[in-house]
Amino acid sequence: MRRSLLDHAARCAVDEGLASLTLQAVADAASVTKGGLLHHFRSKQALIEAVFEDLLGKLDMEIDRLMSEDETDRGRFTRAYVDAFFQVTRDGPESPWAALSISCMTDPRLRQLWSEWMRDRLQRHAQTDGHPAFKLARYAADGIWLANLVESDGLPAEELSELRYKLHNLTKQE
Repeated sequence: MRRSLLDHAARCAVDEGLASLTLQAVADAASVTKGGLLHHFRSKQALIEAVFEDLLGKLDMEIDRLMSEDETDRGRFTRAYVDAFFQVTRDGPESPWAALSISCMTDPRLRQLWSEWMRDRLQRHAQTDGHPAFKLARYAADGIWLANLVESDGLPAEELSELRYKLHNLTKQE
């Protein structure tokens, strides 16, 4: 039931926008009562935070998968981070990240969750991804994601591919 509620809340956030998300809409979409939803999440904020944490978990799994395919230690986390965000970028406004990430800019708790997640990853990969060029590549990937999100039709696929390629090259320089 919890998984269903998280999935439906993410879908409602994409379809209606996070500001329009209501507990009743999520409950209806998941075919449960509002009381049933409140049994799992005590408030709308708790539900939003749980969806955000769930998405961070999925991001972790994708980054770990991408890292396992990369044979070069130096910059491995950064390349996986860039690739994961370019996948999210291709999804555009259809991605649950769209509504939640924009809210991260204004919601102190979501911003804290993101900061803690990122700090943990950077500490974990400090030996291989501590170079300033890697930080630049990650910040650029974040900016490209945001630019793509605010563009009415998104950035052209060939432009995204070229930018991804350039960021990968940045992580392979000595």
